This record gives sequence, structure tokens and C-alpha cells, in this order.
Amino acid sequence: MELDRREFARLLLGGMTAAGLASFGLPSAAAESAGSVLKKADAIRNPQTSFAVDVDLINYERGRVKEQTSVTTYSRATGNQFQTLVHINAPAADRGKILLRNGNILWLYDPSSKASVRISPRQRLLGNASNGDVVSSNLVGDYKASMEGTETIADGDKKNRNCHKLRLTQASSSAPYSAVEFWVDASNSQPVKGKYYTDSGKLIKVAWYRNLRNQMGASRPTEIVIADGFDPNKVTLMRMSNYRAKNIPEAWFSKEWLPNFKA
Repeated sequence: MELDRREFARLLLGGMTAAGLASFGLPSAAAESAGSVLKKADAIRNPQTSFAVDVDLINYERGRVKEQTSVTTYSRATGNQFQTLVHINAPAADRGKILLRNGNILWLYDPSSKASVRISPRQRLLGNASNGDVVSSNLVGDYKASMEGTETIADGDKKNRNCHKLRLTQASSSAPYSAVEFWVDASNSQPVKGKYYTDSGKLIKVAWYRNLRNQMGASRPTEIVIADGFDPNKVTLMRMSNYRAKNIPEAWFSKEWLPNFKA
């Protein structure tokens, strides 16, 4: 399977350059606080209730599909954060494996061994997508936000958007990245773009949120394009579909219970 060249170019959005930057300004005294902006963006990234969503991940290298993974994410809202269980549906070799986030701990359950092992949220799941990317979370719970001004940038569809620019620094051990630059549309609180960094300040990846669809009462991005920070020829596409409200028992979020899970 091969992407159309124009489509792949659109995915890359011109690589890791600063193309599309139109303006920059300092926030006024009356501007919203960084925490308030991030909280509103979180409410669009994820329904702030218990829900399930299907996620397809497709990894491309130089326009060709290299690997694919399909998961279903089950998330239970608890205060400012989620308890999350991610069931791997495909490929067949990984079907039935489960990622579990409860508090600041992430576990991987393997049905073949019936064992749960603690894993890092930064560990690669597929392509540029980490375990932490498929586990539902509120950024406001994992990061401390500060306002860095406003910018007009090109979004995932190459349309200019006037955005708040936030600087996020790791505030929880469950946060998959040390620091994030995050752009939020100033007019409607839609997440637009994120740049993710290591402890040493190296750029790991860049993500664009796009393809807005009405899901569970809000217009939400249903695609995230993730470009590698070291090699712009490597792109991972996350597609979210079939958001649905679901009453999820608290018992699901114990590693001892995971052998009982039925998809």
C-alpha cells in the first residue's frame, strides 16, 4: 500500500520547519490563564466522562505503510484524570494484550503468560506513537502550563489558525514527555499542534490535530499526524472513531483483574 505523493506531503506538512508561522505576540493582562486554556483543550481532546473509542495506528516510512495496530481505549473519568485500559485488537500476534493506566503507573498485560509488567509511557507502541499517546489523559493533570504568547500557525490542513502557545513541563511521572510546546486555537479551544521534547531538550516528534468530527457532543479531532523529530520521512497516523459513552466498572483498573477482561 502506498500513499499518494500529495497526501504524504500533506501529512508531513513540510517537515519539521517553522513554515506557516505568521505572527507572534505577548498575551494581554486580560488573557486567559494557561491552565484554563489547557483545560478547555483537554475537554475537546477527550470527553470528560467515561467513554470508549476505537483507535487505528498506521506507520508510514517514505510514503509506504510499514505496520499497523488497532486498539480500543476504555477510559473512566476520575477527578482531573482518567483511569484507562487499552485493549490491542490487531495485529493477531498482539491481540489480547492490554495497557493499563491507574494513577501514575502504566502496566502491560500479556494473556499468553498471564503476567503484568510495569512499562514506561514513553515506550514505543507503533512508529512515533508511544504507550502514553493511546492512553487517555488530561494534559492539565500531567503537566504544568505557562503561556508563551500567541501565534498564527498552519494547522494539519494547512489553514492558518490564531493560537495560544503554551509551554508544558512535566508535573507527573506518568507524563510521557519532559516538555511540550502546545498550540490551542484562541477562538474555539481546539488543540492544533504539539512539539514534544526529551529531558535534554531534543525534539522527539511533532503532532498535528485535524479532521474535526462531531463526537459525543463536541467537535473533536479524529486524526493525529505524528512526524518523527529526527527523520521527517517517518510519519504515524492515529485515527479515532466510534466514540461512545460507556459505564466502566472501577474493578477493570486493577492489574490483578486484567485476566478477566473480555473484549
